[in-house]
Amino acid sequence: MTASGTNPLRDPQDRRLPRIAGPSGLVIFGVTGDLSRKKLMPAVYDLANRGLLPPGFSLVGFARRDWADEDFAQVVHDSVKEHARTPFREEVWQQLSEGFRFVQGDFDDDEAFERLRSTVDDLDKARGTGGNFAFYLSVPPKFFPLVVQQLKAHRLADPAGDSWRRAVIEKPFGHDLKSAEELNRIVHEVFEPDQVFRIDHYLGKETVQNILALRFANTMFEPLWNRSYVDHVQITMAEDIGIGGRAGYYDGIGAARDVIQNHLLQLLALTAMEEPTAFDAQALVAEKIKVLESVHLPADLGRHTVRGQYTAGWQGGEKVRGYLEEEGIDPHSGTDTYAAVKLEIDNRRWAGVPFYLRAGKRLGRRVTEIAVVFQRAPHLPFDTTDTMELGQNALVIRVQPDEGITVRFGSKVPGTSMEVRDVTMDFAYGESFTESSPEAYERLLLDVLLGDANLFPRHQEVELSWRILDPIEEHWARHGRPESYTAGTWGPKAADEMLARDGRSWRRP
Repeated sequence: MTASGTNPLRDPQDRRLPRIAGPSGLVIFGVTGDLSRKKLMPAVYDLANRGLLPPGFSLVGFARRDWADEDFAQVVHDSVKEHARTPFREEVWQQLSEGFRFVQGDFDDDEAFERLRSTVDDLDKARGTGGNFAFYLSVPPKFFPLVVQQLKAHRLADPAGDSWRRAVIEKPFGHDLKSAEELNRIVHEVFEPDQVFRIDHYLGKETVQNILALRFANTMFEPLWNRSYVDHVQITMAEDIGIGGRAGYYDGIGAARDVIQNHLLQLLALTAMEEPTAFDAQALVAEKIKVLESVHLPADLGRHTVRGQYTAGWQGGEKVRGYLEEEGIDPHSGTDTYAAVKLEIDNRRWAGVPFYLRAGKRLGRRVTEIAVVFQRAPHLPFDTTDTMELGQNALVIRVQPDEGITVRFGSKVPGTSMEVRDVTMDFAYGESFTESSPEAYERLLLDVLLGDANLFPRHQEVELSWRILDPIEEHWARHGRPESYTAGTWGPKAADEMLARDGRSWRRP
């Protein structure tokens, strides 16, 4: 070290070193659940395998199971072997597993939280975590307030000296504006706003972050990214699966609350926002909030919003059940499994440009994409027959599963006549970069440990999103039932009619 405390061997141009977490640990509540086993524990291992966790990193599991530390280590081992993205290496595993601990108990068990505090203190001494711990609430939303209040009661939320404590909270963050505000109040009584990390795993995806790179690192797109050139924007999140084993969570929530309120409104904000002054959390949030505050609901919600519910059909070569026949679902349920809404943004850049958002289960295929559809050329010097197959230019950002970007434009067909039709130019992550994209949870967990809040929605964004969705949900509650659509199709007929009234049609992904 030099007198200034800097390491002379450290290259200031090294892009990896600033992304290595300092001394720290992670406590996962609800560690026996699917999210923990399939995503969180494998992500911890993948970070360790890539050299991005400190040598003394510690992982504490909290659940009701009667497990010893060794049992917990075996569960993590099995999860990693099955779901990790990177190859299994014994030496990495051995070092990582020495920091595993398990605490048994219920969320209202004071003794269990005392054991947790004692475990955290012991790891501090044994592993050198520096008193830095993040608490990940991988639990049903109804338990968020209880767990947060227990952390406060047992002084687990209070950092000592220069150490830090952070809370990581999964969606859904409330089920309407009132419940979200109440939850924010409870959480902020225990943790400061900058200590709370609300996970939206979509924001951890490379393709979502690439929206900002595409727009603000290139001069060829941004000049066209406005009402003068854009006809409309479609944001789609389609799933080809049903509700699986999520009946207890999904029934009563529905597609709009489950997906539009968080994922799709975040994608809308990133697509529509102005350029931030810097790529940091404060500047990004400021611009996203401006967009969400400017979102305008259509006056006639009956004509410009649609909800649907899938019925039995064929998908992937097999017969599948309808929503009302799914296990654990009330046969009279009015929960939407498909939702489509038209929104507008009242600002100079986007005035008059509709944003169509749709999400649903049991649709034609699994895909999430943002399609920016441009206006038609104001004049075509060709014969009408020459351009019969020419559509509108579009730029499509494919978020998943085949991540990349497609540009659609008109080109002459080879031959003796002047025939113009649509062609596409394609960029795929897998073909352009040798390094595979990390899992969203890898990036987000590392950001939590680093204290980097760029990719985490703040409480203002959550509340603004509910302000947009609440009037739609209230309208639906007063007007009939969801329209049926057959599993394997692209949603109810009313959704096609909604766009047809505007002279447009849904893009077929």
